[in-house]
Amino acid sequence: MKRKFSITLALLLALATLLSSCLFPTKPEVDVPEAQSEVAFIDYNGGVPSFTVPDTITAYENYSDLDSLGRCGVAEACLGPELMPTEERESISHVDPSGWKQAKYTGIVDGGYLYNRCHLIGFQLAGENDNEKNLITGTRFFNIEGMLPFENMIADYIKETGNHVMFRVTPVYKESLDLVAYGVIMEALSLEDNGEGISFSVFAYNIQPGVEIDYSDGSSHLTGETPAPKEEPDEVPTHYIVNTSSKKFHLPTCSGAKVIKESNREEREFNRDALIEEGFSPCGTCKP
Repeated sequence: MKRKFSITLALLLALATLLSSCLFPTKPEVDVPEAQSEVAFIDYNGGVPSFTVPDTITAYENYSDLDSLGRCGVAEACLGPELMPTEERESISHVDPSGWKQAKYTGIVDGGYLYNRCHLIGFQLAGENDNEKNLITGTRFFNIEGMLPFENMIADYIKETGNHVMFRVTPVYKESLDLVAYGVIMEALSLEDNGEGISFSVFAYNIQPGVEIDYSDGSSHLTGETPAPKEEPDEVPTHYIVNTSSKKFHLPTCSGAKVIKESNREEREFNRDALIEEGFSPCGTCKP
């Protein structure tokens, strides 16, 4: 009996450890210097990518599932002409990545708004539009000064040569429960010429000069100012049916929702206040 109890206890402890690792992600072991103002990126691993070169070259994309906190993981692709988009990018405003707390800093941030919905693997490289596994909360500075120059470099190389590039982007979170990445490791290696055309490994900082970011939840304040008190938890999204033509939103049981044309109908989880801010109004019948 004692032996059976010991085995059962050991199994329970192992299960508890497994569940803990799934529910509470561990802090990544990535050693990068603290960010310096207006330094968008630095070399990582001596600038050398750590790919295992495949025996055969085949284009592919692979995106990690979101973790228990809704965060993106590693995105990797073998990029080539066959993956590049043939259509214009569509709106991605309906995707709110983990830690999305938009703020406006006129005169401090180019365009005013602090955050962009940043593709790990840029749209111009693989045509991924609103894939939530490929979008993180990133500052305007991070997107334009940190990531875009390297994406442009790869895109230009593929267009000029028709060759393929291994590309991997790894979000790095400073603390295990942070919702906003401190930055990303970007690695790339051109394949047909064994790195002659493209070879880099950098860490791009998710920072914004003049603004302090709380990576635990995405809140922010101007550098030197006292942060505002923490907000109450965001409103829990509710299942609504939206008429994109009349700009009305309904409960699923509403009679008015049942007659919306399919082309004007959108059904998913929404925040009520966010819908109203976007110009939608509640149905007068079901009063959602």
